[in-house]
Amino acid sequence: MGHHHGHGHHHAHDHDHAHDHDEAYDSRPLPAAMDPAVPDSELDPDQLSRRSMLRRAGLLGAGVAGAGVLAGAGAGTAAARPADGGGNGGGRLLWLAGDHHIHTQYSSDGQYRVIDQVRNGARNGLDWMVITDHGGAQHSRIGVERVNPDIVAARSAHEDTLVFQGLEWNIPAAEHGTVFVHPGRNEVDVLKRFETDYDGSVNNASGNTPQNEALAIAGLDFLAGQVRRRAVRDALMLANHPSRQGVDSPHEIRAWRDAQPRIAVGFEGAPGHQAAGIPEPHGPGGGRGYYAGSPGPNSFPGYPAESYRTWGGFDWMTATVGGLWDSLLSEGKAWSISANSDSHVNYADTATRPDDTDFDANGFHSDPVYRGSGLNLTAGDFWPGQYSRTHVGATGFTYSAVMEGIRAGRIWVDHGGLISGLDARLRGGNRSATLGGTLHVRRGAEVELTIKVSLANGPNWAGFVPELARVDVIQGVVTGEADDRDAFHAPDTRVVKSFDVNESTGEVTLTHRLGRVDRPLYVRLRGTDGRRSQPGLNGAGVDPAGPALDVLGDADPWLDLWFYSNPIWVLPA
Repeated sequence: MGHHHGHGHHHAHDHDHAHDHDEAYDSRPLPAAMDPAVPDSELDPDQLSRRSMLRRAGLLGAGVAGAGVLAGAGAGTAAARPADGGGNGGGRLLWLAGDHHIHTQYSSDGQYRVIDQVRNGARNGLDWMVITDHGGAQHSRIGVERVNPDIVAARSAHEDTLVFQGLEWNIPAAEHGTVFVHPGRNEVDVLKRFETDYDGSVNNASGNTPQNEALAIAGLDFLAGQVRRRAVRDALMLANHPSRQGVDSPHEIRAWRDAQPRIAVGFEGAPGHQAAGIPEPHGPGGGRGYYAGSPGPNSFPGYPAESYRTWGGFDWMTATVGGLWDSLLSEGKAWSISANSDSHVNYADTATRPDDTDFDANGFHSDPVYRGSGLNLTAGDFWPGQYSRTHVGATGFTYSAVMEGIRAGRIWVDHGGLISGLDARLRGGNRSATLGGTLHVRRGAEVELTIKVSLANGPNWAGFVPELARVDVIQGVVTGEADDRDAFHAPDTRVVKSFDVNESTGEVTLTHRLGRVDRPLYVRLRGTDGRRSQPGLNGAGVDPAGPALDVLGDADPWLDLWFYSNPIWVLPA
């Protein structure tokens, strides 16, 4: 009995200590590139490049009000009142660009070192990244531990970049998902236990059965328990490429969200693998996101054939106005979107896996070899930050602040550097709310939406400056919990306003009056370069000029750029 008591005490001490250790990761200064007190002359070339990128985006000096106003910049914050009714409308936010879906040599189909991915992500302007090697037998047995020293080393080598450890979960009965935790003493232990006990591949639980669906919920419950017991400071799950195989049914997504709304918080609005759509002979000539399949035995039978393709590079669940994402939002429950690289093997790179690699025995591939034998034009991926970015409104440059920003829904995403900054605010009754927030007003109060967009102001990786053609305001009514857990229509959601922009430099301010609001609703934003569009699946009356269905073999991602934002809610009382 005494021994048992000592054992229990030892674990409690470890967890308390671990929490202190985790907090040490968050006591970090603002990156030098973001700190106006550090002169240009003291920055190294990478930091200087990053600062010039921030300046071009209008995020240093005269910043967008509240959108990218960095600590100490002080510009444009006067309009943001602190009394925001819980809508995140006040105070300053750092908008930190990141990617939560990145593979390395510790994935059987990956090849890059952690430092390769982090270095390139940082060069492409990312502030945070999550390393997410595939869950599976080798990873749970070897990889989850072996990758950790590489991640720790990358954190030291790139102090201006937040590098999380996660994994790509084979969700039981469903597709893949990113799971990641706050850095700290127990990050490996918690991820290893989670993967061993709850990964669909490890546990032969991929089939579409109620038992497997229950195992997925048990996995989310486990993560919540680890946070509650302070083994890790925080944990999050976001579903990856949700429409690719049609196996993420609406009721499963609702079940994840409702079981643990602080852990399961969203899905990829746009999948990675965007280079896969570049036509031959200059690219793979496939489907953007490798969305090129059709229904299988575990697919949800209600999904239409169009759901197995991307629309303007975005997942059908997100791209369809009044579709599945809107059906979730119309319940009045938060569910976020993201856009990521899913980088495995990158387009136009010259690296290959070495011939002597033995992944099955080692749990990793040997370091990539640069053979100098020409560019790989059959690879379907981009480096982190090269094409897709997820921008998170954080209250500071810390791991905790990024995770809390994701949980709060302060997110907008873009492709190809279409825009460089976005600030959206609903105002009414002397209060304001920004992305992910809720504006509380008196019933019948006048509500106004203000959108400030920092345009591209610089060339993207493909060498051109994107031009924003149009911004759409999408509005939906909050109707409450869905009677049908497999519903994926929101009949009251539509495009209510479109603004023609047709500019590529500077900043534009757009205003839309919602009028007197007497019932709960939400608004979300979408923007495009205007090159490819068609009426949405629910008709031109709902979405007159939405993204076009991507054609296999002819879907160049650089010729079809979009941005999307998370919703802002209005709750009249």
